[in-house]
Amino acid sequence: MSNSYLTRRDFINFSAMAATMLGFAGCVSLAKQPRKPRPIAAGAKVRVAQIGCGGKGFSDIMMHKTDEVVALCDIDWEAEEPRNNAPAAKSAKAGKAPKEVRMPNVKKLMAEFPNAKRYTDFRKMLLEMDNEIDAVCISTPDHMHFLPAYMAIMMGKHVYIQKPLTQTVGEARELLRLARLNGVCTQMGNQGHAGEGIRLVREWFQAGVLGEVREAQIWTNRPVWPQGFQEWPAVEPKPAAVDWNLFLGRAQERTFSSAIHPFKWRGYHDYGCGALGDMACHLMDAAFWNLELGSPSSVELKQIVGASKVAFPKSAVVEYQFPARGKLPPVKLTWSEGGTLPAKPAQMEEARQLAKGGQLIIGSKATVYDGNDYCNSPRIIPESLHQKLQPTFPPKTLPRVPANEPHQEWIAGIMKNDPTHAGSNFEYSVPFTEMVCLGTMAILAGGKFNWDPVKMTSGRPEVDKLLYPTYRKGWEPDAIVA
Repeated sequence: MSNSYLTRRDFINFSAMAATMLGFAGCVSLAKQPRKPRPIAAGAKVRVAQIGCGGKGFSDIMMHKTDEVVALCDIDWEAEEPRNNAPAAKSAKAGKAPKEVRMPNVKKLMAEFPNAKRYTDFRKMLLEMDNEIDAVCISTPDHMHFLPAYMAIMMGKHVYIQKPLTQTVGEARELLRLARLNGVCTQMGNQGHAGEGIRLVREWFQAGVLGEVREAQIWTNRPVWPQGFQEWPAVEPKPAAVDWNLFLGRAQERTFSSAIHPFKWRGYHDYGCGALGDMACHLMDAAFWNLELGSPSSVELKQIVGASKVAFPKSAVVEYQFPARGKLPPVKLTWSEGGTLPAKPAQMEEARQLAKGGQLIIGSKATVYDGNDYCNSPRIIPESLHQKLQPTFPPKTLPRVPANEPHQEWIAGIMKNDPTHAGSNFEYSVPFTEMVCLGTMAILAGGKFNWDPVKMTSGRPEVDKLLYPTYRKGWEPDAIVA
């Protein structure tokens, strides 16, 4: 199956091509007049559609029970979770209680929102329910974040997209351009950005509590799914309920395997972004936002275990170098995954150990440690120093998000018609996603590259090729609604 490679010039022309395809009876060509979002009347509810319902999409749409959920879209309406491989009778004979087989998330949603229309194809849903949808949540595998988001934004729908926002830098930048053009409210699903912890760190840093910060260490025990394998899994019979063509979307044609769907797709180059793409949008958030990191000047793969042409590795270490930003000094940020831990800092108590995942923001006066993925509990180390400094901590000056809830922050922005209201809107989350994607590019290409954010080039052709995706025949930009 041939793939089409999207160049930078292709992306510049993307809007005109896709808009031409998005023709509706009675609608002006979107290529000439981009669709603006429908104003929400006072007292009315936002009408929300969910694309991807079986995994993270379940918890995402359950956060919208006070809104009007009008449509649900998933490629597998029969997915079981967890799978019970041992028959109950055999388990009982062995004297063991059978594993509980819970109701699948997709079935729970059907029961929770019985009036919501169900679809398998997001294109069909958006076209048929155009006048009934105000906002769209997207919780699909990473490779299929961009196309439904692009189509929804073109149609004037507000969008909430799970992290990482996109699989490539080019896709992320194009979403930002179009969101600006159409004036929609956006949010990326890195929920810690709406939390208390990240705001405390920002207030400490801006008040000078940490002093000069030149280094950050970020790490995770993930992947908790298979990575580092060298071959595609064996062919399995496709369950009748799975629309495999729609799962593949723009990715090249492959045969079905339960080693891919429904959970383990993150480890594959074709569908995911590995451990870095999965967790960096959480773990790096405090450093990226509070240190105002922006674009790195260079990215380097320092260590890798289990390199593969099919999958992301078992573990890796990636080093980002950030230049000085105004009065802020250069910063070295090191990302470690697969259980690789940074050196235990001298400031940490002897009896205390680093968590399986966390962050260190290392300042000349004080170091912040958080052993939580979402920066929920930042502390100065050692704890004795935190207690000593606490009476002098700055007042809480940054606005707080009610209940630390990013979905309702996004909904509030929609009601106010304010695209800047949500904290992880595309103005913030696109540059952040770009930084994360550059790390996955280093893992895929190896070695070191310098990054020019204006020219969008690394100077290495094998790296630059990863800036844009490939499209399977029939899923090219000008065919997404065919």
